[in-house]
Amino acid sequence: MEVTGNIEKMETQLSKEVLYWLPLNDERVLMNEYIGEVISLTYLNQINCVVCGRATAKSFAQGLCFPCFSKSPENAECIIRPELCRGHLGEGRDPAWELEHHVKPHYVYLAASSDIKVGVTRDSQIPTRWIDQGADAAIIFAKTPNRYLAGMIEVAMKEHLTDKTDWRKMLRGEKTLKDIISIKEQLQQFIPMEMKEYYIPDNSITNINYPLVANPEKVTSTNFEKSPQVGGVLQGIKGQYLIFADNTVLNIRTHSGYKITLEA
Repeated sequence: MEVTGNIEKMETQLSKEVLYWLPLNDERVLMNEYIGEVISLTYLNQINCVVCGRATAKSFAQGLCFPCFSKSPENAECIIRPELCRGHLGEGRDPAWELEHHVKPHYVYLAASSDIKVGVTRDSQIPTRWIDQGADAAIIFAKTPNRYLAGMIEVAMKEHLTDKTDWRKMLRGEKTLKDIISIKEQLQQFIPMEMKEYYIPDNSITNINYPLVANPEKVTSTNFEKSPQVGGVLQGIKGQYLIFADNTVLNIRTHSGYKITLEA
């Protein structure tokens, strides 16, 4: 198998084990089929912006050219900090885009890997968001009618929980011993009074299993700047990382827009 194209974030589907497809222009390669096999990804020294498609010498914020990084709504400050969202006020870098993406139901969630973290995502991104972060389990905390309100609840929760994932511990398979349901119930008291109506009492847990032969004992990150050819025996996939038998890992999402040839 040999396919050439520009990388996009791997598409996923929750199953007994997560299914991963690597989009390369018009091709979608089911990467699960190559676990245990030797693969190689060769960078062809070309990057195209994932928003506008123009060639760029450098990628910003996971696949953007500098103009899109500076001006596109896909990289507005409220992407990282939802509490700064202005879409519900008819404002933002692109009010029409905000209306379509941020003035929609959003979830505040708790996700478990090496620790319990809090996060925010659109309703249409569940369970995709949890998979992309490499969570082993997740639970809904609150549901709001827009991104801003979800962000405000997240801010209140961040006083008691982290909002970051330790990607090295996540890839090594280090798991928290904390009870995610107990944590959720304890945190309910810290929701701002005017937002308590958005709390979701349902404690259903989504458990996520990844296609892994074994977790790496240590993790060595690589990229196409360090090495234009990355490969070896594919040991597994977790989050948006390809994990090789020599403990090397490649974050596919950070290389969005890179043109490569995939061989297996």
